[in-house]
Amino acid sequence: MPNSSNNPAGFRPAGKRLFPLTEGQREAAQAWLDFGGRTPGKPRLASSVVLLKDSPAGMKTFLTYRPGGSPLGIVAFPGGTVEPADDDVTDWVGPSPAAWAKSLGTTDIGLAKRHVVAAIREAFEETGVLLAGPDASSLAEGINGPEWMRAREAIAAQEITFASLLERYGLALRTDLLKPLSHWLSPDFAHRRFDTRYFAAVMPVAQEPSLLTSKGVWGRWACASEILAERNSTVLGDEIGQDVTLGRNLGELVVPGVEVILEKIAAARGCIAYLNHKRPINEYQPTLVVGSEDQLNLEVSTAPASEGAACRER
Repeated sequence: MPNSSNNPAGFRPAGKRLFPLTEGQREAAQAWLDFGGRTPGKPRLASSVVLLKDSPAGMKTFLTYRPGGSPLGIVAFPGGTVEPADDDVTDWVGPSPAAWAKSLGTTDIGLAKRHVVAAIREAFEETGVLLAGPDASSLAEGINGPEWMRAREAIAAQEITFASLLERYGLALRTDLLKPLSHWLSPDFAHRRFDTRYFAAVMPVAQEPSLLTSKGVWGRWACASEILAERNSTVLGDEIGQDVTLGRNLGELVVPGVEVILEKIAAARGCIAYLNHKRPINEYQPTLVVGSEDQLNLEVSTAPASEGAACRER
C-alpha cells in the first residue's frame, strides 16, 4: 500500500507538520500513487554541513544553489554523497570513529567515519572551508588561492582523492570542529533518495567561503531569521535568478530538513549555545499525505520540545 494517509481538512496530530511538495515532487508522488506505491529505492548516503557565524542580526549560515534537481534541495547547505574514497582518509584528530558512531546513533563505525569524512570533504569542495590542520590545535590557513581552487576542482572531478590532498599537505581532519545535528531520509516516492546526516560547524576565523569555479552559481551568508521572515515571498528565489528559482518561495526551494534547521538556528541565542546544545539525533522521513481534494503534502514528525528554546535557556 502507498505510504500515504488521509486526514480531515485542518486536522493535524500533535508533533506533526505539513510541508508543500515542489513541482517535481508532485509529479513523482502522483506517479508513485498511481502505481500503488512501489518499493522505494535504496537511498544514497550523504552528508551536509551547516556553516555558522554570529552577527548582530542573528546567526548566519552559508546557503548555496544546487542545480540538477538535487534531493538536498534547490537551495541547501553545502553537502553531497558519501564516496568509496572517503574510506582512505586516516589522519584524524578529535572524536574517534567509534565515538562518532555513538554520537550518530549507529553501531556501524565505518559508516559513521564515512559520513564525517564526506561532510568535511564536501564543505571543502563546495566552499573552500577546510576543517583540517597539522595538529589538534591548529587549522589550515592561506587556502583561498588558485592552487587550492585547482585542488577543489580536481576532487570534484574525482581526479584526485581528498585523502591524497590531506597527505600532500600533512593535514589531519579536525573532527572536533563538527557537531551532529539530525538525520533525514528522502520520501519513499522520490526518484533519487538520500540518507543524509546533517552536521554543524562554526566558520573558521582564518578562512572564508568561496564557490567552486566550475559549478558555483549562487551562494552567500544568510541570516536565518531574515530568510524565515521572507519565507512566503519570492525574494530569495528571485535573487538567485535561475529559471527553477524565480517566483518561488522558501518552501519551494528547500527540503523540510533545511527549513527545520533554519528555524532552529533562528531561535538560538548564538553559535556557542547552538553547538553546545545536547540534542538527540532523531531520524526524520517525510511521508506523503493525501488531503482534501487530493492535495499532496509531506508530513514530518517533529520533536515535542523546542530546540531553539533549549538553546536560549543555556
